[in-house]
Amino acid sequence: MTPSLCLSCGTPVGEPASLCAACWGKLKLLEEPVCDVLGTPFAYDQGEGALSGAALADPPAWERSRAAVLFEDEAAKLVHALKYRDRPEAGLLMARLTARAGRRLLAQSDVMLPVPLHWLRLWRRRFNQSALLAQRVSALAGTPWRPDVLVRARSTRAQVGLDQEARRRNVRNAFTVRPDRLAEVAGRSVLLVDDVRTTGATAEACALALKKAGAKQVNLLTFALVQLPAKPHT
Repeated sequence: MTPSLCLSCGTPVGEPASLCAACWGKLKLLEEPVCDVLGTPFAYDQGEGALSGAALADPPAWERSRAAVLFEDEAAKLVHALKYRDRPEAGLLMARLTARAGRRLLAQSDVMLPVPLHWLRLWRRRFNQSALLAQRVSALAGTPWRPDVLVRARSTRAQVGLDQEARRRNVRNAFTVRPDRLAEVAGRSVLLVDDVRTTGATAEACALALKKAGAKQVNLLTFALVQLPAKPHT
């Protein structure tokens, strides 16, 4: 029987789709207290529903956001293992952590929608890591997910290397709800799922499209959060 190996360093571990104790200790888990809207960590508890200065100065189109971990070395290894190295078991661990971080949002949601890829990119990559994450979170939490409601209507260049304003321009009006799936969104509480949030430009564009389609509320759940200023997710 082949032993289970740590998803990060390859050390033998007691169960599949897991990390060894040393690598687990390097993960920067995001715990309360956090900004209720942006999900960014606070240094101390500021009370239920507290908002950060960034959320007050530039409110996003979504209502609430949570992430499981900060996007640092160990989290990046998991994301890249799933996204680029054909390691679907990394998605199992990511889903467990994401479901834990988003338990309150999941309890309030009618449906989960993954951030979609354009069909050309999906064809080249063979799978959408955000859809895989949503599917597995759905299996853990029981919240239904739909992979074919929100679509990327036009191809956009990769966001890597773009600043926040350029990212917003790049994805503006790039997403839409399929006309035959409007009933999945209208009047409902929608949970948008993605693997990594950097500036939030993609999630913002998705949330605006969902609100335009009649969503009552849009919340955001991601595995990892890039705490800016930092090197963007690649």
